[in-house]
Formats: sequence, C-alpha cells, structure tokens
Amino acid sequence: MKKKNWGFDARDRDTGVRPQDDFYRHVNGGWLAKNPIPPHESRWGSFLILRYETEKQLKKIVEDALKLKSAKAGTPAQMVRDFYRSGLDLASRNKAGITPLQPWLQKIEKIKDARSLVTALAHLEKIGGGGPFGLAVDQDMKNSEKYILYLHQSGLGMPDRDYYLNDDAESRRVRDAYEKHVETMFALTGESKADAKKKREIVLRIETEIAKASMPKEELRDVDKTYHKLSTAKLAKLAPNVDWPSYFKIVGAGTPRNVVLMQPKFMKAMNALLANVSIEDWKIFLLWHLVSGASPYLGTKLEKQSFAFYGTALSGVKTMKPVWRRVLGVVNGSLGEVLGKLYVEQHFTQKAKKHINQVVDDLFEAYETRIKNLDWMGSTTKRKAIQKLRQVNRKLGYPDIWKSYRGLSIRPDDYFGNVLRASLQEHARVMRRLRKPVDRKEWFMYPQTVNAYCSFGLNDVVFPAAILQPPFFSIEADDAVNYGSIGSVIGHEITHGFDDQGSKFDGKGNRKTWWTPEDRRRFEERTKRLVREFNEYAVADGLRVNGELTLGENIADLGGASIAFDAYQNRLKKTGRKDIDGFTPEQRFFLSFALFERENRRPESEKTQVMTDPHSPGQFRINGPASNLPEFYAAFGVKKGDKLYREPRDRAKIW
Repeated sequence: MKKKNWGFDARDRDTGVRPQDDFYRHVNGGWLAKNPIPPHESRWGSFLILRYETEKQLKKIVEDALKLKSAKAGTPAQMVRDFYRSGLDLASRNKAGITPLQPWLQKIEKIKDARSLVTALAHLEKIGGGGPFGLAVDQDMKNSEKYILYLHQSGLGMPDRDYYLNDDAESRRVRDAYEKHVETMFALTGESKADAKKKREIVLRIETEIAKASMPKEELRDVDKTYHKLSTAKLAKLAPNVDWPSYFKIVGAGTPRNVVLMQPKFMKAMNALLANVSIEDWKIFLLWHLVSGASPYLGTKLEKQSFAFYGTALSGVKTMKPVWRRVLGVVNGSLGEVLGKLYVEQHFTQKAKKHINQVVDDLFEAYETRIKNLDWMGSTTKRKAIQKLRQVNRKLGYPDIWKSYRGLSIRPDDYFGNVLRASLQEHARVMRRLRKPVDRKEWFMYPQTVNAYCSFGLNDVVFPAAILQPPFFSIEADDAVNYGSIGSVIGHEITHGFDDQGSKFDGKGNRKTWWTPEDRRRFEERTKRLVREFNEYAVADGLRVNGELTLGENIADLGGASIAFDAYQNRLKKTGRKDIDGFTPEQRFFLSFALFERENRRPESEKTQVMTDPHSPGQFRINGPASNLPEFYAAFGVKKGDKLYREPRDRAKIW
C-alpha cells in the first residue's frame, strides 16, 4: 500500500542510472520518459507545468469576469474582461491587418533628415523601442537613493550579436531562418517579392553593423563595464548626430543633467551609423522593427510568421499555443498587477506566507553561520558580508502597495490599441521615477509569475506567490521537499547578492568595494574553477555551455544548495530525523533539489539557451552543484571512479 505522499514520487526515477553517475537522470529519468514535450512548448518540466497550472487559474479569473453582464469602466473586471475579449476577436484583428499601425507608419514615413529620424526614434521608444539604442530608468548604481537614465545598446532582431557574426553551424542555421523570416514578413505587409528581398538585405546589413558594435554578452554581465556616468553635454560631444534635448523631451525624461551610458563604444559607432546609413534605409529598418514588434497583436498571418522564427526556428516548437493562452499572456503582461491582485485573493493564503517566512528565516540563519565559517575570507570582509546579509529585504507573495492603472482605457474591440495604451502608460510611469525618490517597495515581477529574483540595487530577494506552490513548496510536504526545492531557490537568490557581480554592491545597494583585495583574489580563484567546470558541459550538436556567461547563476546554484542543506539540517534538529520510503533525510533533500530543474527540452531550444542565456541547462544545474558538494557524496556514497566524483582539490566551494 502506498504511503502518504511526502512530495516526491519515487516512481519518477530511472533506477537503471546510478545516482553517483548522473544524479539528474537518476531522479528524473522515469518522469522524462513518460512526459514528452507538448507540440506547443519548447520544453516541458516542473517549471513549465506549474506555469501552465497558473495560466489555468488566471483563465478562470478572466472567464469569471467575462460572465459579468456589466462592469464599471476602469474596474479590474472590466479591464481584464475587455482586453481578453479584444484579443480573442480574431475576425476583427484579421480584417484590420496592419491598419492599427498607421499612425506609427506615418511617423516613420515623415522622416526626412537626421533630426526627424531622432524624433521618430524617440516616439518609437515610448512604445517599446525598435531603434539602435534604447533607454531605461533605474537606481543610480553608485547612488542607490536616486534614479537615473540609462542608455543601452539595442536594434537586433536575433537574440544575440553572435548570430550575425559567427560562422558556426548553429549561427548559420538561425541566420538563414531569420533572413527568410524578414523577407516573408515584408511580403505579408504587401511588398512585392523583389521589394521584400531588397528590404530584407537592408535590414540585415544595418543589423549586422549594429551587431559588430554591440558589447558581447559576457561583458554585458559586468556591472563595471556597463556603468559610465557622464553629463548630457559630454554625451552630445560623443554622439553629436543625435539631438539629445529633443530626444529626452519626447521620451518624457525632461532635461537630465547626467545619464549612464552603458556602452560608450557602441553609442559612438551608432553616431557614425546614423550619418552613414541613408534616411531611406533607416526608414526600412524602423518599419521592420515596428511590424516585427507589433506582429503578435495584429492579424494571425503576421502572428504565425513571427512564431515560425521565434517559436520554431529558435526553440523548435511545433505548433502555436491556443489563442486563449497567447492572449492571456498579453493581458497578463499589460495588466499584471490587476490580475495579480485577483490571483492572490484566491490562491495564496496567509498560512502559506507564514510557513515560507520560516523557511526564509532558516536560510538566512544558515547563511550567516556559513559566512562566519569560511576558511578563505578574512574577518574584515566577513563582518561586512554579514552586515549586508542582515540588510537583505525579503518580498514574499505579493507587493504591499499595488500599482495603479488609473486612466488606462481598455476597449473590447481594439486589441492592438489596448497593448499600445498600456505600453504608453507604463513608459510614462517609469519616466516619472526621475522626479521621485527611489521606491524600495516596488516589485519587478507579478505575484502570478513562476520565478524569483534578486535586486542588487534594492538588496531585495523576491519570491512571487505563484512559485510558492507544489512541487516546489507546500505546507503539507515533507520539510526535505520544501528545503531541497524552494529552499535552494531562496538560497540561490540570496547568493546572487554575493555572486561575482552582486558582491560588488553593499547592503544599501551601492556599487562599492567592501572586500579586501586578498579576499577578492581568493574569491575569483574559486569562481574560475566553476567557469572551467561548466565550459566542459555540452548539449545538442556538441555546443558547450559558456562558463563565463553562466558564472553568476552557477555560483548562485552552488550557494543555494549549500545553504538550503545547512538550513534543513538545523530544522531537523528541531523536528527530529526519520526515513521515508527508505530514503534518509539527506537523500530526500537532494531528490527534491533535482526535482526543481526536471524538464525535457528541444534541441533548438537547448542550443539557443547555451548561446544566449546566463542560466545553464537543467541537468548541469543539478549535476554541477552535486559533484561539488561533500554532503551529496555522503548521502549517496559517491566514490572515486563514479562519474560525478571530483577530487577534493577540484571541487568548487564558494559560499
């Protein structure tokens, strides 16, 4: 007779694979064999299933709103209902074609010279960009109590510069698919075959020049390489072909005295490109980015073609998600905190919040003890590390203050217009930050998001309500599951504040050197070990993981598992030890840790991930930390000769 479910089904394992050789496959192999990827997904596993379950919960909320005979304008029910209804009205969307873009097409058509080009760039930035550079408003990295304008590189239609510049097989495959995609999209807007080909060539030529000037992804991670504060007078000297006062006024930034230029060399190159590329070619480039960006909200022909590249070519997805999922995703992205408030009222209890708070308490306690016991860090740096740790702010479930959408007009017959108005309102809200003190209560994820994050500037760790669900967390589950799964995630996010970049910030969120040089040197010796280790992992077609790109996440994974294990050991001292289904508490912890990254993934998606994503593929996020943790060796009897065995001197131990 089956015992009470403790949160893990042992039948999901592949007992033909030894845990000492491939722990990820041993724990998840049975489940992976029984759960192929649905045709509308690029991958399928614990995370994706929980996201799908959350979508179904959100769909029920929206459908309840649809049943209302009337709803007052501006209420959550009216906004959610009418936005969703407008997206489902495919007949109207198909009939309209690209007509909803007309006001923006006219802005592009009116470009006659450099000045009017910059004006168009500024207007397009307000609805999501499309130009060769973009902007954001965030805390000043070196003065975390103030907001400042950041200017950053942009302008590429493929996910990374390497797709334009490299000559490996995968880059060529994606580039060929992209060229066909651009040409097809132009044809769908009414261009002749010859004109579509010509315009595709212009777009690729400009984007390739932008790619050449773009900072590589490995350097984009480095907070010091992307922080260059300068006066707007100096910016005007560096890029005189942009009428900056006009640009800033149109985007709503007023007249800033200073900005942070994230990639000065890139901006210098764009200044030259603005002069060297003809106005007619720039118009074609902007037209392309406008149509490409808007395609998910227009007729189904453009939407399907966009999916053909971004869904199928890049990720291997066979079929589009059903229309309700596509539209719900857009409504969720545009009205996130409207839906979020309705979501937490139904799906997140105070009992769950209290329980997760206890887990977080245990994680912080274990982390502090671990810092105190580090053998490679001196007492001065330890004291400051503990001070920063104690200043970390936790945000659990949902925000204390909800975002206002007052004044946003949502109509049941204007899908693109709804998206546009929501984008403009959000842009205006972000720009208003420049005139306000830093809001330390702000959230950058919605409560219904199955994810978590760490903010260096706010010194926050944030866990939305939707991730605090089975299989990762449950008040009914064995503690081993809660600490092995969500506990490792909590530890992961706390560790981000102490990874190779987060460790450059103090407890108030300022970029500040608080380490002794000797401690920083010893830290970097240990991180280099992780870089070398992950560089050895290969995926489809032999593509290797990029150890530099994934370093921050790999440090966080290793730290998260270590801290969660310690926290669980402390909890066991209070609750007592017991075996369940023949597994020790330590074995149950690691089984639950491996559950978190369980997923099948398409080869195209896996290759795109290693070429663009700072996260390593799931199997390496489990086997990598396991191969470095002596606690894992003890739990499963890992010995020399086993595939996961590393000599003690070769094991990475950081936090």
